Amino acid sequence: MLESATVQSVFCLATFDNKISVVLLTIGGVFQAIEVLKCRGWKSILAHVLIALLYVVAGASMITEPVAGSLVLTAFLGGIFVATGLLRIMMGLHLKGTGLRWGWIVFAGLVSLVLGAMIFFQWPMSALWIIGLLVAIEMIFHGWAYVMIALALKTAR
Repeated sequence: MLESATVQSVFCLATFDNKISVVLLTIGGVFQAIEVLKCRGWKSILAHVLIALLYVVAGASMITEPVAGSLVLTAFLGGIFVATGLLRIMMGLHLKGTGLRWGWIVFAGLVSLVLGAMIFFQWPMSALWIIGLLVAIEMIFHGWAYVMIALALKTAR
């Protein structure tokens, strides 16, 4: 009886997490599209358009096939973390003789590797919770980056 309640509560949380992910991805895509309209003459307009499209397509696929979308997106994110971790470690090791603080880049790469491994070792169960967490973290840091850019522009004026 207790196991059944636990499974049901995990499923309800996963469904709720999936719905939140869909809403966040769609809102993120809309805001990215709005940013495209504001960025006249900026070289990164294509990047904004691609990010907006990725957010909206990911949100739409999560609506049409929520379980499959969660599984695929989670595996994809795990692969991205592993690839990013390996690339950061290589970049950090290339900077080793330059006197720059290369250790932080290697550390960031190791963290990405560990996160990717955690996703893969817990997959498919990690698909129930990881997407909402990562989308929320990504949006927080994306927003924070824009706040920092705005503050830097304010100080430059």
